[in-house]
Amino acid sequence: MNIKVWIHALRFRTLPLSLSCIGMGGFLAAADDKFDWSLFFLCCITTIFLQLLSNLANDYGDSIHGADSDARIGPARAVQTGAISSKSMLGAVILFSLLSLVSGILLLFLAFGNNWQGILFFFGLGILSILAAVGYTVGKKPYGYLGLGDFSVLIFFGLVGVLGSYYLFTQHVSWLHILPAMSCGLFSIAVLNLNNIRDIESDRLAGKFSIPVRIGKKNAARYHWILLIGGLLSAMSYTLIVYKSPWQFLFLLSVPLFLRNGLAVQNKPSAELDPFLRQMAISTLIFVLLFGIGLIIT
Repeated sequence: MNIKVWIHALRFRTLPLSLSCIGMGGFLAAADDKFDWSLFFLCCITTIFLQLLSNLANDYGDSIHGADSDARIGPARAVQTGAISSKSMLGAVILFSLLSLVSGILLLFLAFGNNWQGILFFFGLGILSILAAVGYTVGKKPYGYLGLGDFSVLIFFGLVGVLGSYYLFTQHVSWLHILPAMSCGLFSIAVLNLNNIRDIESDRLAGKFSIPVRIGKKNAARYHWILLIGGLLSAMSYTLIVYKSPWQFLFLLSVPLFLRNGLAVQNKPSAELDPFLRQMAISTLIFVLLFGIGLIIT
């Protein structure tokens, strides 16, 4: 087994984005003096397993359905190149599904103890998260090929990720927290949108009708600006509503990073956008760190 090939297939560069929503939930809990390091650690482990599961499932599913072909602009995928067999990749998808499930169950028992109502509800969310990670590109009718990936990202990287993790710490939820959750969700959609703009031609050939395939690159770039501005406005709205200190606007230091990303999507050809996926993911994590620090030092 070639370890380097598997490390490449796991795509660890996607982890900053998946950890952003957990970080946001943790910061919101810390602002309410409800933060717990053990819970946070297990939240991160579970989220990492889910993200790696999604990456492996995408590699497997896109190769099976033809989206990962010689026409693809982005980095070559493991199954596409034959570096990992489809059978081995499917085995890895099953393994990470089980790891996500076990980690999630441990997290729920730590958070809820004997509260079976809470355990069963979040267990259901966990199963949905696993199905969403796999079903994006795997199956007879993967929802990513129907252009529904953006909606799924908003739900799981935004609302479920932030509000769910916050609830695990506090055992309650404030609907006001939908605003920072929306920020994380919209920025996460921007990463997916950037990925889909990069792959617009190969996706079109494979019958993968992502948003950029449906509306074209020019409109997809405008959509990208809507996502970036919407994420910042959500954070600004929340801050103005709960305002206590100027430190809460610390997240505005991340604005130049998003401007750089938006301008790249607007002006650069699809073939040159791959580095900006990582830049957008890291920008989101920096935004969350600044937002959270501003909250807890208020």
